[in-house]
Amino acid sequence: MKKTVYDLTKEDWNALFPIKLVDHNTQWKNIYESEKERILSKVGIKTVLRIEHFGSSSIPSIKSKPYIDLMIEIPKEKLFDENLIEKFTELGYSHFVVPARENIEAYSTFGKGYHVDGKKEQIFHIHMCPKDNAMWKQIDFRDYLNSNLARAKQYENLKLELAAKFKNDRGAYVLGKTDFVNETLNIISRKAKV
Repeated sequence: MKKTVYDLTKEDWNALFPIKLVDHNTQWKNIYESEKERILSKVGIKTVLRIEHFGSSSIPSIKSKPYIDLMIEIPKEKLFDENLIEKFTELGYSHFVVPARENIEAYSTFGKGYHVDGKKEQIFHIHMCPKDNAMWKQIDFRDYLNSNLARAKQYENLKLELAAKFKNDRGAYVLGKTDFVNETLNIISRKAKV
């Protein structure tokens, strides 16, 4: 039986897909727009209410993993809908459920571009949830860093430090960014109250 991404262990993921940051690529925006159109054509605007490019590849002033992260808003009743998941599968995506944690409710995530032999195509990550999911704060984080170069550079420096330390530990790399992200979201929240 052929091995799939669902068969990969945490150790497999870390070995096959190490953390590597690269300079910003001006084509990432076009790649995002093209994928957005593919998704809208396949799924439709009644189900996909909004699509945003987020993550470091949406922040031109900093280094990033060469992945395109998409945040997709769907109606609450479509969360974990089998027909919807099938449409993304037909677009080449693998589906995973992100369990609830802290202030974030469970939601769907999808990945595309990973191969079990370690070969990579353009990698896409989708985070799909209703608008009331706290994951949508990532858009505020993106916007804040895009308008605050000094804070963006602090984030880049942290990412470079973490990538050097946790090249083959994706979980530790992500967790290492948590405090910075939360501090930034608190800054945004305080500014909004003023």
